[in-house]
Amino acid sequence: MLRLRTTVARLRPLAASRATPSRSRPGGAAARTLKTSAEPFLNGASSNYVDEMYYAWLENPGNVHKVIFVLPLEFLQRKWSSEKRFGLEGCEALIPALKTLIDVSSQSGVESVVMGMSHRGRLNVLANVIRKELDQIFCQFDSKLEAADEGSGDVKYHLGMYHKRMNRVSDREVTMSLVANPSHLEAVDPVVQGKTKAEQFYCGDAEGKRVMSILIHGDAAFAGQGLVYETFHLSDLPSYTTHGTVHVVVNNQIGFTTDPRMARSSAYPTDVARVVNAPIFHVNADHPEAVMYVCKVAAEWRSTFHKDVVVDLVSYRRNGHNEMDEPMFTQPLMYKRIHRQKGVLQKFAEKLIGEGVVTLQEYEEEVARYDRICEEAYARSKDEKILHIKHWLDSPWPGFFTLEGQSKSMTCPPTGISEEELVHIGSIAASVPAEDFTIHGGLSRVLRGRANMVDQRVCDWALGEYMAFGSLLTEGTHVRLSGQDVERGTFSHRHHVLHDQNVDKRVCIPMNHVSPDQAPYTVCNSSLSEYGVLGFELGFAMASPNALVLWEAQFGDFHNTAQCVIDQFISCGQAKWVRQNGIVLLLPHGLEGMGPEHSSARPERFLQMCNDDPDVFPTLSADLAVQQLHDCNWIVVNCSSPANYFHVLRRQILLPFRKPLIVFTPKSLLRLPEAKSSFDDMLPDTHFKRLIPDGAADPAKVKRVVFCSGKIYYELIRERGNRGLQEEVAVVRVEQLSPFPFDLVKAETDRYAAADLVWCQEEHKNQGYYDYVKPRLRTTVGHARPVWYAGRDPAAAPSTGNKATHLAELQRLMDAAFSGKNVFA
Repeated sequence: MLRLRTTVARLRPLAASRATPSRSRPGGAAARTLKTSAEPFLNGASSNYVDEMYYAWLENPGNVHKVIFVLPLEFLQRKWSSEKRFGLEGCEALIPALKTLIDVSSQSGVESVVMGMSHRGRLNVLANVIRKELDQIFCQFDSKLEAADEGSGDVKYHLGMYHKRMNRVSDREVTMSLVANPSHLEAVDPVVQGKTKAEQFYCGDAEGKRVMSILIHGDAAFAGQGLVYETFHLSDLPSYTTHGTVHVVVNNQIGFTTDPRMARSSAYPTDVARVVNAPIFHVNADHPEAVMYVCKVAAEWRSTFHKDVVVDLVSYRRNGHNEMDEPMFTQPLMYKRIHRQKGVLQKFAEKLIGEGVVTLQEYEEEVARYDRICEEAYARSKDEKILHIKHWLDSPWPGFFTLEGQSKSMTCPPTGISEEELVHIGSIAASVPAEDFTIHGGLSRVLRGRANMVDQRVCDWALGEYMAFGSLLTEGTHVRLSGQDVERGTFSHRHHVLHDQNVDKRVCIPMNHVSPDQAPYTVCNSSLSEYGVLGFELGFAMASPNALVLWEAQFGDFHNTAQCVIDQFISCGQAKWVRQNGIVLLLPHGLEGMGPEHSSARPERFLQMCNDDPDVFPTLSADLAVQQLHDCNWIVVNCSSPANYFHVLRRQILLPFRKPLIVFTPKSLLRLPEAKSSFDDMLPDTHFKRLIPDGAADPAKVKRVVFCSGKIYYELIRERGNRGLQEEVAVVRVEQLSPFPFDLVKAETDRYAAADLVWCQEEHKNQGYYDYVKPRLRTTVGHARPVWYAGRDPAAAPSTGNKATHLAELQRLMDAAFSGKNVFA
């Protein structure tokens, strides 16, 4: 007897009085009232809903569908028996489960479904749910086909797909998107949620009635990977909720070779969902009618209550982890039972034939028809000569590219704006555009300071960011800034959300008052999560190229808990999946004596993953700067001025393509008087400066050129002044580290042809920019001149925790930069 166990209403085992042949419901409402006192979070409607649906199924389990055909892609096993495909055998019911979820949701008004899953069953879902052309799937098994797209591509069971088709049940069009995913099983979860949230935002779906998400999980990953927990905790946060996700767990009762008793401490793999009180349905995946009914209930639950719901398909895995794996090594008894087990298609067909629902001939004809479809597609796949990864795009941007998928131009207009705009946006930044609104006294001083800067035609870091955001909003570009404490800013510099000191929860966001017809500005403090939230913002940025989506780390050091998103999605997403993304990472960075966990955003890691060749000097041309950006996998900058930060943010939208942008942002520079920019540097016809030369130096007198990046510039300038070396030492700022500005660096080395060349950084020698910059500087000068190093010695930790040691190290690197006591690079 099937029992549906949920965390919403713990349905009791059927009493003898209920187990009648007709499965009639016990009489009287009181007799079937379920006690929910142990679940105080429930409202009566939710509990009664599950109760009613459960008894409806008991009365007539056959009312789901008269005929269900589960036709898996067993064709692949026959044609490519020695290929990994991570088939669905043992849980074929996933296909009718997903179809039921989509059909019922479409009937309730859902127009777009965003899905995410790991590799098991992905090809089957692509073929039978998304309706990817079978010949395109079969092409992926031909090792002789050459890729027609740039990049590396990815294995077939990682690829995604986007498709719009008519749903035959609802007679409505439904757009379905299966997001590409690496082998990191649950990594796609927050990405799907972010993409779903973005689609809801852009179509004005404030309640999640038109766009929904479905996440397919494995039992071991659902219980074992912390990202599942992080994603659940985003589910009801105002700026992150997708108004209910249906989670489907393919419960193989094994994780690779690990038994459940070794893989989790909870009774069920789905118990993590109880943290948000999601109803959990456990259902036998060999009972297709029950599976479809449960999925109908789950879809209606999501449509009615807009909360997460979990369907646990209790199944098995007929083969090993992949088709080449031998599971009998580690689970001999389990797989002896599995080998004796009939497949669900055979069992269900025998049941229907025995009941007279279909005849054996009808069943065989249906199977033969499906097999003919596969054979015809297989024959067509033989005609394919080239493999097109772009045919597997999960997030197309209609109108942004040419029909061939190329950028419409290779130019970027100037990123400056008019003086009137600067003054207007600055006045908004210095105001409280709400009546009878009392702000904190300290904040009043901050706003007066902004007004004074506007009067003086200068801006600090916070005001420069305000200018960039405000101008983009005025131009119709949505801006979304997310992360821990971003509303105020970790260093209390931003203050984009003002709080009334007398009225609880009353806030004002001046940025949404820049212009009457502006795009909306979203700024939201996130949960204390990096992995989940960065994945979410990446997904949000996937949905449209016409939005500036930024994620800021509380300190740059903390981004490494989201390293999987950075490594598997951001740095190589375009290379693997031909999918551009313009997400911006703001990573506070700088060694200021705050210890090893509050000093370094680990720039060396980002630079190590850059795809430009250090040994090839590019061909100089007028469009080199844009061409480099087009060819790179991401952009890495460390701006030393508010104006350059302003320009790089605006350039991110004005470029004719999208690339991830990594910005190492300052801490002490936020309030450094010298780190202010004039409005003159932000006016029309101005642009981002990849390199800032030393304008005061006389090349004939300069004996040493110190190249640097970021905050260290101001310390070098101060030390140079103290030593009276303004004429002998030129300090050049490399603002864009990658793609490396070979052309501009060459202009500087040629300009100071007789001077020593030094790379100076505050980071340790085995960290920071040195290993990236060194070979590129040598290539620039044709290996004809030595490049000296001035910086901290190699170390295991990013910085010392002792203030005195920090200052001593800083003095030593200054001596190395100016006195000639160098280490040869």
